Amino acid sequence: MKAIGLESPLTCSVVRSLRAGDEVLVSGMVYTARDMAHKRLCDLLTAGKDLPFPLKGAIIYFVGPSPAGPGQVIGAAGPTTSSRMDDFSPRFIAAGLKAMIGKGYRSKEVREALREYGAVHLATIGGAGAMLSRHIVSAEVIAFEDLGPEAVRKLQVVDFPAVVAYDSYGNSVYDR
Repeated sequence: MKAIGLESPLTCSVVRSLRAGDEVLVSGMVYTARDMAHKRLCDLLTAGKDLPFPLKGAIIYFVGPSPAGPGQVIGAAGPTTSSRMDDFSPRFIAAGLKAMIGKGYRSKEVREALREYGAVHLATIGGAGAMLSRHIVSAEVIAFEDLGPEAVRKLQVVDFPAVVAYDSYGNSVYDR
């Protein structure tokens, strides 16, 4: 099977064309956020304030990269456990987020939001952060610098490998 190229920001029609198990190569802008950043982003939404990046069509990668070494744009950038963001993800999906990248299972509430709003959850390889970082061509902290590795970053990625773990129809590779 040939991997499907995805270019962010994602459109509804592209997301609806994806099926659980599809291999994808993501290119374009991806934003990073983990637990504390998710809480702060939700607080901004609750307060009616702008987020540091547009959610419409966006992709969030659940990662806290290690520091960049000499000649690197970013250090190892492997996925963190996605379920840690389950309390926040439905709100972001409802506001226009089209994809998340992480590892592991998602809650019933997240799966329902994926179906209702037409979004997907992508999984990538845990433990392969050094290999994954080779697909990141630029990285810039754009919010919450005080969170260190968990600060929100804007990443430019090229052919970042992932699998559609949960599609927008309620299917999952974990159900097989």
